Amino acid sequence: MPAETTKVVPLTCHGHSRPVPHINFSAIVDEDQYYLISACKDGNPMLRDGITGDWIGTFLGHKGAVWQAKLSSDARLAVTASADFSAKVWDTHTGEALHTLQHNHIVRAVAFPNQPRPQIVATGGMEKKLRIFDLSRGSSTSPTNDASSSATVPSYEIGSGVHGGTIKSIVWAADPNILITAAEDKKIRWWDLRTQSTIGEYAVDGAVGTCELDNTSMDGILSVAAGKSVYFFDSTSPASLIKSVKTSYDIVSVALHSGQRKFVTGQSDTWVRVWDFDEEKELETNKGHHGPIWSVSFSPDGKLYATGSEDGTIKLWKFTTGPYGLWK
Repeated sequence: MPAETTKVVPLTCHGHSRPVPHINFSAIVDEDQYYLISACKDGNPMLRDGITGDWIGTFLGHKGAVWQAKLSSDARLAVTASADFSAKVWDTHTGEALHTLQHNHIVRAVAFPNQPRPQIVATGGMEKKLRIFDLSRGSSTSPTNDASSSATVPSYEIGSGVHGGTIKSIVWAADPNILITAAEDKKIRWWDLRTQSTIGEYAVDGAVGTCELDNTSMDGILSVAAGKSVYFFDSTSPASLIKSVKTSYDIVSVALHSGQRKFVTGQSDTWVRVWDFDEEKELETNKGHHGPIWSVSFSPDGKLYATGSEDGTIKLWKFTTGPYGLWK
């Protein structure tokens, strides 16, 4: 029998005026506190309390849709990818844009290494270029003039010409020398920063949706949504597939809770589905959104998961028995 853990009313986070293509949790900071950032096509990414969903602030400065937003592990920095041909690095305490990283096309993917106060950031998008920017050598002394800070952040490209389509996701593995990309050419690629070359690739069957690490454990399991399937990889070993699960749905997002051996999927329909990882069976379907669910993520303590939808809302769903956060 499926555990009746999430058959509670989800919390709904309002505030965005357009679809929410991506959400991301920080690690646990300050004992048991953590944060949630959301990208939105309204161009105004938002920071929230991860447990309650309460709005903390909005990062103002992009002039186009924001496709992806991520927090550093200590939640002190945020990075956003935008259709305005830039990525921005933000101070989450002041809301100030510390760096504006100019590109020649829409930026779809960004990533920090998993370390506090990261000094480098990776970007990718419709240029089909994986770039690494060195923030430690970039000037951020004149926040009033974004262009001046962008021109002085040095960057280099990795694997020129390798990506055959838009880069949709970048994941930094536990090893800071290893990056993983997912692109519209239906390839998941592992990269070694030391040799600046691919060390493995895997072709998925269908359009790539989300590509994220399980943030409820240190196992390093990479979850990928593509077509009607979900794929689970050992992120520490290039192109090492643990298993794939084929469904009858068009899957666009997936998140794994390896401790509970369950995963959650978002589809092009409006339902959130919870699955048994081992038996590959559907345990629950949860209704609440009014559009496709483009992003799903577990909180770092694994006691809730969040969904971001085409309907412009974020919902938080309890994933534990007993009271938690605002669920009494």
